Amino acid sequence: MASDEPSGIPEVPEPPSEVDPLIEVWESGKVLHRSYPEKFKVNAFNPGPRRTTRFSFFGDPPVPVLYAGEDEQTAVAETLLHDLDGPAPRLVRADYIDRRSGAVAPKRDLRLAQLHSGGLYALRLEPNQLTDTHPYWYEKTEAIHRCTDVDGLVWMSRRWNTRKAVMLFGDRVDEDDLVPLPNAGRNFALPDDFEWLATLCHELRIEITPPW
Repeated sequence: MASDEPSGIPEVPEPPSEVDPLIEVWESGKVLHRSYPEKFKVNAFNPGPRRTTRFSFFGDPPVPVLYAGEDEQTAVAETLLHDLDGPAPRLVRADYIDRRSGAVAPKRDLRLAQLHSGGLYALRLEPNQLTDTHPYWYEKTEAIHRCTDVDGLVWMSRRWNTRKAVMLFGDRVDEDDLVPLPNAGRNFALPDDFEWLATLCHELRIEITPPW
């Protein structure tokens, strides 16, 4: 065991040389919700590089990625709320002031590696070995990208565990495959949109500081 390996955390097994996941189809036209930095378009992929996350960034050059959720709450949970831990979680102005929310609809069916329900069982894995791992093990989760016939991944949100989160690979899906939906966005610096975010945080017992 490496000296910096966390104790008491389930170990992630070495990925097989060939990964054969179950496929879940995200049908053409089925909406994907996003929470994303304002410097990007709603259908833009994050090119990286930055710190390694559960399924990104890897490769040389890094594979661009796009994270989304099946609804707006999930999109926020997987981004703004993702790293809030401890007994008194707090979202501060700097965490959300430059972020937007929006939605896109794919022009074609997307083939996603299923990392929930039967999909995890087929890989003989538990959630805490793949979709809810400690950051120490993130680099071992990159093996799914070896499946050249998948456009991305789908799993149950760690924070909103009855709803699906999605990640798309930018070398398999183009921006033009994702149509931005009008009137679906929020700017959390605006009063009405901040109130939506604040209501969600209050429901989850998360403290939030206002933008003004």
